[in-house]
Amino acid sequence: MSVNPTNNPSASSAKELDEADPLSRFRDEFYIPETPDRQPRTYFVGNSLGLQPRRTAELLNEELENWQRLGVRGHFTGRFPWMPYHEFLTSAMAFLVGARDEEVVMMNSLTTNLHLMMATFYRPTGRKRKILIEGHAFPSDHYAVESQIKWHGLAPEDCLHVVAPNSNGLFDMDSICELIEQQRDELALILLPGVQYYTGQVFDMQRLAQVARENDVCIGFDLAHAAGNLRLQLHDWGPDFAVWCSYKYLNAGPGSVGGCFVHSRHATNTELMRLAGWWGHDKQTRFLMENNFQAIPTAEGWQLSNPPILSLAAIRASLDVFRRAGGMEPLAERTQRINQYFRNLLNERLGDTIHVLTPAANDKIACGCQLSLQVLSPNVSGKSVKGKLDSAGIETDWREPNVIRTAPVPLYNRFVEIKYFVETLASILLDHS
Repeated sequence: MSVNPTNNPSASSAKELDEADPLSRFRDEFYIPETPDRQPRTYFVGNSLGLQPRRTAELLNEELENWQRLGVRGHFTGRFPWMPYHEFLTSAMAFLVGARDEEVVMMNSLTTNLHLMMATFYRPTGRKRKILIEGHAFPSDHYAVESQIKWHGLAPEDCLHVVAPNSNGLFDMDSICELIEQQRDELALILLPGVQYYTGQVFDMQRLAQVARENDVCIGFDLAHAAGNLRLQLHDWGPDFAVWCSYKYLNAGPGSVGGCFVHSRHATNTELMRLAGWWGHDKQTRFLMENNFQAIPTAEGWQLSNPPILSLAAIRASLDVFRRAGGMEPLAERTQRINQYFRNLLNERLGDTIHVLTPAANDKIACGCQLSLQVLSPNVSGKSVKGKLDSAGIETDWREPNVIRTAPVPLYNRFVEIKYFVETLASILLDHS
């Protein structure tokens, strides 16, 4: 019987694993940050900011040159005119998130898109006015939800239902589904993550969306840590909406334009209530300036203003790398190999010192890139560990009180970096023991 070498860290060297992996070559598509002595850093924070693709500057400069040469005519001429520029990203992005073209648009920022979606899908009436979110949600989501409740003249203490994690900091999908069924007459909206930002736990989005539909409750997902990380099948899973950013696993640069999914059962409904803007108006009559809003019958109908072209150009550069890598299927498979190797190496070297907080993959839910490592020693200072990792050329982040978040990305991280990280962390933590 053949043995997967990632199951046994000593079966093959990390270098051999990298050499045998056909996706390893995509590391050369990115700029790798360097240490002060010009060595490549071990960059495990793609969950915060993805690295810059080498083609990004080329595509940005192309649009800067168009602006120089064409001025306002750049909206309508050139290889990629600015007026429809966002459309050049749609098919590639829809492919990555498992959606139809008419369900996806790149626009605004994540939280802006979340507000736009809640303006449409959070319509509290009678007893049905609660929003369900997870405890320890990313603060921006929590703020957005609370403010939407207040916007409707309601009180968060009455209308915000926060699902608490278990004692181990994780969320039980059975319990959430039971809660949806029990409170279906009071829930107006469910907002949950695809990947929980702190623990790296992957939520069963397919099941949650199905239970929400069966109980007549709108559901949306924050995919900030899922888009470009997991295999997604948004159309088939059937949530009402989803939103995401493009600067984490999608490698489009700090503050880059976000993405939005509206399921086709809603996207074509031009009568849905929304906060409208000029760019969401019917393209054929937009310039008649008649002030009679006619929504585009796709996700584009939620657009507000013309998007920043330079940001969209950076997204194009990143999506081109995903295309040449074959999309999420091979990348997700590489993530599983990396994840398994990482877990086994941690267990081999640091089993009594580190607890991997992130649940392992199972037959229903795959793992993502992120592993949140809980330091078990009470004598360890988080700032001290972070500082020593930085000095060793390793980029991670520390979350209080005792968690190191790591996210080896399949497009540009290597097995040898995982080996180096584990050995370095072992030397740091064993010094404290």
